[in-house]
Amino acid sequence: MRDRVTLNRKEQSRAKVLTLVSERRCTTREAAQLLGLSERHLLRLKGACREEGPAALAHGNRGRRPVHAIAQAVRDQVVELAGSLYAGYNHTHLHEQLASEHGITISRRSVARILTSAGLRSPRRRRPRRHRRRRERLPQEGMMLQVDGSQHDWLEGRGPRLTLIGAVDDATGELVCALFREQEDAQGYLLLLREIVQTRGVPLAWYSDRHSIFERNDKEPWTLAEELAGRREPTQVARALEELGINLILARSPQAKGRVERCWGVLQDRLVKELRRANACSLEEANQVLAGYLPRFRERFARPPADRKPAYRPLARGVDLEGVCSFHYVRKVANDNTLRLEERLLQIPAGPYNRSYAGCRVQLQERLDGALAVFYQGRLIASQGPQSPGPLRTRRRARGRELSADPLTPDFRETPRQPSTPQAPPTGNHSKPAPDHPWRRPGRALVTKSLAS
Repeated sequence: MRDRVTLNRKEQSRAKVLTLVSERRCTTREAAQLLGLSERHLLRLKGACREEGPAALAHGNRGRRPVHAIAQAVRDQVVELAGSLYAGYNHTHLHEQLASEHGITISRRSVARILTSAGLRSPRRRRPRRHRRRRERLPQEGMMLQVDGSQHDWLEGRGPRLTLIGAVDDATGELVCALFREQEDAQGYLLLLREIVQTRGVPLAWYSDRHSIFERNDKEPWTLAEELAGRREPTQVARALEELGINLILARSPQAKGRVERCWGVLQDRLVKELRRANACSLEEANQVLAGYLPRFRERFARPPADRKPAYRPLARGVDLEGVCSFHYVRKVANDNTLRLEERLLQIPAGPYNRSYAGCRVQLQERLDGALAVFYQGRLIASQGPQSPGPLRTRRRARGRELSADPLTPDFRETPRQPSTPQAPPTGNHSKPAPDHPWRRPGRALVTKSLAS
C-alpha cells in the first residue's frame, strides 16, 4: 500500500460509498446508481480498495512525470539562450532560431511557457482584446441600410464570375434590394440607391465599408478648392447620398456590418442552387432569377421591426433622382462650344439671343443609361442620348474630370499644386550674338543711352 496519497472530491465520494457497501449499509446496485457506474466496475473498485486501501481509487499516473514532458536540461538551455545569445528576441523568432540553429524542436507555445515561468516575457507587447458588445437592431425599418458587395462564383463556372450588390435593412434583416454586376463599381451602387428610393423611399443612413467607392483613400495632395472647403471632395456615390440627405456611415471592420455579411453566407448557399436549377449562364439570366427569388427570401428570413412605422422619407419635391444618381463632372466649354467626355463629343447649341458658352464652366452629368446632360447655372443647355450601354467608369481625378465645386464658383484648378522647388542655374555654353546682330548696331546703343538719360 502507498504511504501517502491525496484524493480529490470525486475519489473521496467513491471511498465513502464503498465504505457504506463494505459495512452492508448499502447494496451494490444502489451504490452503482449513486456513483453513476456499472455494478461490474464498482466491484472492481471494491476489490482494489480491499487490497490497497483508499489509495487504489487514485489514478495510477498521479505523481509521475509525463512521458512527453520536456527534459529539464532542455528547459535550462532554452532559458540560458533566451537570456544571453538571443536576448530581446520575441517568442516566435526565438522558436525559429532554436529549431534552425540548435535543433531544439519544441512548439512555440512551449517556448512561451518555459520563458514565462522563468520570468522572461516577450519584448513585443500585444494590445489586449477590446471589449465588444452586440449592437441592438434599430427599431424602425429604413433607419439604416447595410450595403456591401459579394464576389463569388455564383454561376459555378457556367458563366462569368459575378458580384452581388445588395442592401439589408438593419431593423428587419430584409434584403431590400440586390442586383448582379460584373464587378463592384460605383454604377452598381447608384443603380441600387435609385431602386431603393423609387420603391421604398429615402433611408436615414447608409452603412458600408471603406471602399474607395464611398471614401476617397488616394494619396493625392489637396487641391485649392479642397483646402478652402476644409474637406476632400466626395466620391460620386457619397455625393449622391449627401444630396439626398442620407447619412453615410463607414464601418471599421467586417464584423460591424455583420448582418449583411451573414446574408451573403445564406445566399451563397441557397441562391447558387436556384441559379443552378434555372441553368443561368449570363448576367441577365442571373438578375432574372434573383428578382424571382427575393420575395421568397424575404418571407423566410425577414422579421418584423420593433416599431411598425417605417422611417423611409419621401423624395423631396424638385429633386431629379436621375440627375442625382449619375456621374457629375465639371467641364470647360471649348471655343467651338463642344464638350468632350473621353471619346464622346457633345455639341452645345446656342443659348438665348444666340449667345455662346465658350469658356464657361458647366456641369456635365453622365446618366446611368449612358445619356449626357449639360447644366449651366442650374439650367439644362444640352443633352445627348445613350451611346454606350456598357458599364460606366468613374474618370480619374488627375485628368480634372471629378466634380470639384459648383460651376458658379471661381475657376479653381483641379490639378494638384506641386511644391515649389528652386530651379537650377542654366549650365552649358550659350551661343553669342553674331557681329551683325541688331543688338550690336551702334545706333541701337545710342538710342538706349538716350532713353536712359
